[in-house]
Amino acid sequence: MSTTGIAMAVEPTARAPRADALRNRDRLLETAAEVVAEQGAQASLRDVARRAGVGLGTLYRHFPNREALLEALLGRRFGQLAERAQELAGGGDPDAALTGWLREFCQGAGAYQGLPETLMATLRDPASPLHASCTAMREAGAGLLAAAQRAGRIRPDVTGTDLFALANAVSWIADQAPSLAGRREHLFRLVMDGLRV
Repeated sequence: MSTTGIAMAVEPTARAPRADALRNRDRLLETAAEVVAEQGAQASLRDVARRAGVGLGTLYRHFPNREALLEALLGRRFGQLAERAQELAGGGDPDAALTGWLREFCQGAGAYQGLPETLMATLRDPASPLHASCTAMREAGAGLLAAAQRAGRIRPDVTGTDLFALANAVSWIADQAPSLAGRREHLFRLVMDGLRV
């Protein structure tokens, strides 16, 4: 057999991810979701690796930094919110679509301690692995805002950035003051009332 034939014979297996590497990645993501839920967006990567039963080097091979790990955890959620905005845009009431989407966003942003602050920092940093998916999600929400403004339901001076900042603020307040967590929905309604014409 020629050397070319040998190279061709081994090339497919060299490109295919190893099963144990995929298992390690899945285990790291499952564990990271638990650790981040407990410790917040600044969770210890060492704790994630230890609880997943892998070395820190294995974690860094899959996720070179905290942002890459958060992108894997949150990128899918941001994509779902962008898709949800498109679904809601097809409904008949732009105000209800915007309100429903923002409520879902606020609930998701409050899932991990420190996440609202991380989201705002991500938007200012185009080099962040989370930047693209976060921007796409924000733009999807801005589309719902524009539709509600065209329908005369939301004040015309509100921008997509305003909307995102206010929704993050509601999540951040509940994050910083656990005593206010039970009033998140009330705070959310106050924000929506302020946005409406």
